[in-house]
Amino acid sequence: MKKLTTLIAAAALTLGLAACTSISPVNATANPVGSKVGEAETMSLFTVLTIKPKVFYKDYSIQTAAKNGGISRISTVDVKVKSLGPVSWTTTIVTGE
Repeated sequence: MKKLTTLIAAAALTLGLAACTSISPVNATANPVGSKVGEAETMSLFTVLTIKPKVFYKDYSIQTAAKNGGISRISTVDVKVKSLGPVSWTTTIVTGE
């Protein structure tokens, strides 16, 4: 019984620390793809609860990503989600000129 408990605990720990990254397209415009890239990122806990202290929480809107890249004409918008156990980082990626 002790071995089974240890095995279950090890499996839960392994799954809890599993990392995953995915990038998904969100939008594209008629503007030609530009050379500039802007990003904006935030961190969340359990994918739903955004960590609110201003040290962690940041505006990850399309506007902020475009501003960070010096982009005035947006071509494409992608969202990258990277997770490690209960913590995830969401990054908005904007390209354009």
